[in-house]
Amino acid sequence: MTEKHGPDRYSNDVLQSGWRDVGRTVIPTREAVRDLVVEEAATGFCGAVIRLEKNIVTLEDFHGKLRLFPLGSGFLIDGDPVVLVRPTAAPKTRARTASGSMAVTDAPARVARASRIFVEGRHDAELVEKVWGADLRIEGVVVEYIEGVDNLEELLVEFAPGPGRRVGVLVDHLVRGSKESRIADAVARGPYGASVLVVGHPFVDVWQSVKPARIGLREWPEIARSIEWKHGICDALGWPHEEQADIARAWQRILGQVRSYADLEPALLGRVEQLIDFVTVESAR
Repeated sequence: MTEKHGPDRYSNDVLQSGWRDVGRTVIPTREAVRDLVVEEAATGFCGAVIRLEKNIVTLEDFHGKLRLFPLGSGFLIDGDPVVLVRPTAAPKTRARTASGSMAVTDAPARVARASRIFVEGRHDAELVEKVWGADLRIEGVVVEYIEGVDNLEELLVEFAPGPGRRVGVLVDHLVRGSKESRIADAVARGPYGASVLVVGHPFVDVWQSVKPARIGLREWPEIARSIEWKHGICDALGWPHEEQADIARAWQRILGQVRSYADLEPALLGRVEQLIDFVTVESAR
């Protein structure tokens, strides 16, 4: 006899759709697209997807070591479990440059503008070229490295910026109260302020603008102020750093892991795009 009062514990169909999933944690799926950085949980191997054959994914770590794993569960992204699946076929779209812009095919490099972008050092210039080089050639923008900003005001006097001769400057470690911020403020107040834009990122060095996952790290190591930063980074990572050639090789290892804008921190991306816009406006021609 059915009880007339209180909840009916027997009215639900225990075999209804979804009964097996009750209380089960749902792990999200991620498509195994090229350059996606994942960690294989069982072995701790961390690398980027470089190849997919049938149901086997090939990962390459920062040191160039390759490992093959079956698609499916057992992978981590930023410490969270995911299930790797084959990418779905995407409709053909227009190619993009490393910066994410639409690629312009068969277009000759434009004659260089009078306007310029200044960056502090060779590494900054190489990174900008790798990601934005195609865009800069189309726009006719030359990037020059100036070996630090201590002599920026003297360089601007020599360059003589004006309405059709703008200068955009990318500065490392542009944070409140820093030497770089004082130089930027002085330039803005100076005679060329209207034709010069100084912007920067908060990182100690442009190396830090590369996402740490690209070199197998969860975060960049903290380096004491008493230690030269690049030497300290190399030491923390177990890389040679006794000579300048060692530092150059370390940077090439890092730069080699950058394939597109997606491998860089937003704090750098926005600033470079801002400078390109500044030196390519109609009045800067």
